[in-house]
Amino acid sequence: MKYKIALAGNPNSGKTTTFNQLVGAREKIGNWSGTTVERKEGFLKKNDTELVIVDLPGIYSLNAYSIDEQITRDFLINEKPTLSVVIIDASNLERNLYLLSQLLEMGQNAILVLNMMDIVKQKGLEIDLEELSQILGIPVIPTIASKGEGIDSLKDIIFDHLDAHPNILHIDYGDIDESIHAIDSIIKEEKIDINISSKALAIKILENDQTFSDFLKDSPRLEDIKVIQKKVQDKLKKDTDSYIIERRYAYLHGLVKECTKRQITIEERFTLSDKIDRIVTNRYIGIPIFLLFMYLLFTLVFKLGTPLVESIDAFFNFLAVKSSYLILKIGSPAWVASLVSDGIISGVGSIIVFLPYILLLFMGISCMEDSGYLARGAFIMDRMMHALKLHGKSFIPMLLGFGCTIPGIMAARTLDSEKDRIITILVLPLISCSARLPVYTLFAAALFPKAQGLVVFSLYLLGILLAIIMARVFKSILFKGEVAPLVMELPPYRLPNFKNVLFHMWIRALFFLKKAGTLIFAAVIFIWILASLPVGVEYASEESVIGKIGSIAAPLLKPAGFGNWKSAVALMSGIIAKENVVSTLGTLYGVEEEGLTSTLRSHFTPLAGYAFLVMILVYIPCVATIATIKNELNWKWAGISVLYTLILGWILSVLFYQIGSLFL
Repeated sequence: MKYKIALAGNPNSGKTTTFNQLVGAREKIGNWSGTTVERKEGFLKKNDTELVIVDLPGIYSLNAYSIDEQITRDFLINEKPTLSVVIIDASNLERNLYLLSQLLEMGQNAILVLNMMDIVKQKGLEIDLEELSQILGIPVIPTIASKGEGIDSLKDIIFDHLDAHPNILHIDYGDIDESIHAIDSIIKEEKIDINISSKALAIKILENDQTFSDFLKDSPRLEDIKVIQKKVQDKLKKDTDSYIIERRYAYLHGLVKECTKRQITIEERFTLSDKIDRIVTNRYIGIPIFLLFMYLLFTLVFKLGTPLVESIDAFFNFLAVKSSYLILKIGSPAWVASLVSDGIISGVGSIIVFLPYILLLFMGISCMEDSGYLARGAFIMDRMMHALKLHGKSFIPMLLGFGCTIPGIMAARTLDSEKDRIITILVLPLISCSARLPVYTLFAAALFPKAQGLVVFSLYLLGILLAIIMARVFKSILFKGEVAPLVMELPPYRLPNFKNVLFHMWIRALFFLKKAGTLIFAAVIFIWILASLPVGVEYASEESVIGKIGSIAAPLLKPAGFGNWKSAVALMSGIIAKENVVSTLGTLYGVEEEGLTSTLRSHFTPLAGYAFLVMILVYIPCVATIATIKNELNWKWAGISVLYTLILGWILSVLFYQIGSLFL
């Protein structure tokens, strides 16, 4: 038999670490239907019983506001899993038990996992597990998920508790108990088919939760319920939902007091995390420290990754040349050799070449996240990013975008808000990635020999300014009036678990290769076909299909100062990879890359050359980036990214050239 198990809990409770320990490598990643929020499923089997374990987005309660919270609530209530495994930070029992109390009120079959028991011990806290289990009426399992401790016991309890009878938690709501009972009676009389207990529904109706109130919108007793709600409101002289929250926390406070013992000394009041935070979250030195850490991560990713990238690139170039030689040697047609070398091998290489960056990036991010510092980074940067209409966590993807846009886009998964994630991903292609640098340096050396550094710096600065401007534009047009505040819990510092870091890194790499690779490969083959047809023409020449398309596009580029088919074809090749622009220009002008410097001086004026570089900076992202945007969001946003960058690039190039022509 197959059962569905939900892993629920607060953010930073160790839920995902527990999930990884439970399922190992048997994990499947996708997106929740109709959203960009990641969905993780894993599988666990014992004898003939198979479990599908769903790692739900972290939430604090069932009062859902964000898309992540709505997904978790809808899954727990509408899909009603066989068993809900609620994982909490055992060192913060009272706050973390709130979600469990709601689930038990609703009649969910649940078990409680007290994670981070090592921190409990460090704080001098003693928890009476038997007493806590007896009061709640469910199993309680202590774990240290980061070390794998207690996981085997958790697996056994999960399998043993699949068909257990749910225990409904009863909380004393004092002044409104009678009103809850009255609405409960109406619900039972109406025989409403719901997945939660009738009393829990009555409580949610009094909390004015519209999602639950809709269950009774067609009831003939709706007016009676509204009368009861009005009486409760008048009686309390305050918001009913606030009163209910207070009563729940009062119950949990008593529960925790009954089941725990703690001796707090003056020295213990300030933990090691508190002492570290006094430095790293300081209003004056916090940002410089964070920038230093991000610089080190940035340097590590691209210093260690670049030699690997170059080696992979060299290997595939060697493979392409050798395969072409061998295919021609055995008498196969030239187009077959070109398909294999220029199409298939180059296509696969264009995918795998990014892998070192992806692996190193997520190793670094996982270490920062596991240690607890990533949350501090977002907290520190939030004020500055908020002024730019971006979320604090958007800073990390944007910084990584200077190395490669793809890792930056994938790093945007750390953003909790769907809207902030979309805006960040949309503006990331405007940040100058390392693939553009060969084009910048080539044109700067050819056309601006005395100001090369200034020209390259100006392009990087222009990209940053455009990203800021477009972020504000998208926020105003697409998500007008919606400002996502940074509400988060700062977890305690701890050493990263190396096994979890490697596992997280590898899963991300596989996801990238599987999802992005198919689209990139197809696009490369498509470009090869355009550059090879009609049969018999020189590859990527003016007589080829892509050359003719370039000739058609050339007049559109004339107002920007580079209206020739070779420039148009070079820009098209840049859609595959921006560094392709250099090699394409060398091929089209019939010179080696070293001889391009002098050749460009005779075909581009400095004004037209800079306008061309503005186009390189802004216009259509590379195929790999488009594929990644599609997988992280969907086709609509990938299309918007292509369209707006193309239009913006053309407008800015034309404006620069035309305005510059007035002064030169």
